[in-house]
Amino acid sequence: MELKVIKTDNPKKKPTGALGFGKYFTDHMFVMEYDDGKWHDARIQPYAPFTLEPCCSVFHYGQAVFEGTKAYRNKKGEIRLFRPRDNLERMNNSSDRICIPEFDVDFVLEALKQLVLLDGDWIPTDEGTSLYIRPSIIATENALGVHAARSYKMFIILSPSGSYYAHGLEPVKLYVEEHYVRACIGGTGHHKVVGNYAASLKAGEKANSLGYDQAMWLDSNEHKYVEEVGSMNIFFAFKDKVRTPALIGSILPGVTRKSVIELLRDEGVEVEETRIAISDVVEGAENGNLKEVFGTGTAAVISPVGDFGYGGKDYAVGGGKMGELSRHVYDELTGIQTGRVPDRFGWVVRIK
Repeated sequence: MELKVIKTDNPKKKPTGALGFGKYFTDHMFVMEYDDGKWHDARIQPYAPFTLEPCCSVFHYGQAVFEGTKAYRNKKGEIRLFRPRDNLERMNNSSDRICIPEFDVDFVLEALKQLVLLDGDWIPTDEGTSLYIRPSIIATENALGVHAARSYKMFIILSPSGSYYAHGLEPVKLYVEEHYVRACIGGTGHHKVVGNYAASLKAGEKANSLGYDQAMWLDSNEHKYVEEVGSMNIFFAFKDKVRTPALIGSILPGVTRKSVIELLRDEGVEVEETRIAISDVVEGAENGNLKEVFGTGTAAVISPVGDFGYGGKDYAVGGGKMGELSRHVYDELTGIQTGRVPDRFGWVVRIK
């Protein structure tokens, strides 16, 4: 399939000052459609709205997936992508789960590279900033009826962004949610589908209203085991080892999660993927065996946890400060992403 490139005649004014997260979008986007059994009409075009009919199936049945990855420009002027193939392959896995046809990863990766190069002057260079990349696929069939759609639209948009959290690397405060659940085994929790995020909003709003930053999810069956935190995977650094919830079918297999595990194991740190009871986390916080807690995700990279609330009581972690391990992992990952640290894993795709 040929990739057509249509450049804008009206470049946008680039933002100045604090970027926030996901507030500004670049001049161009990638788009392609699916119908009659194939993906077609791939193009890079000026960023613009879509026109969708009220009966469009994505509005009624939520058949949609998305991804998130980043591009960085370092002081040498290099443009670097971090594990983009992993994200696109995971997107195909998510698509398969909700009956969206798979796409050619190699083709879309090359299109993504061209898109980032075309809008390369949008990539911010201040510390902690990046160009956030959001691929999405939505069902576009104009008909009602509960069945897999017959037509789809894939698009990739770019957003120059700063820290995901306004307070940057300051430790967050988590609320352990005991009633609502994010996902169940056999459902879609293992995939990046839009419904997972709609299902998380109620608990997130509840946590915010109680003075917490995010909800910490427990399993749907027993409400006993920790699964995820808000939109992130979660790690617990105990005295003897680092533990993270195992991928049992209800937890998203995060690319940053995988990178942290590979990084720490390469450095000789024992990382255990297992089921983690919230009672063990509470006990560790009380007896000092739990040294650090941190979330991982593309948007925030590493998000240290200062305390968490469970059963009407708050528990401090690491004195409420970012720990040495969290800081080390953050510095190593962002160092590899930007080129400050050698990429011994081959994670970075340099496109300029």
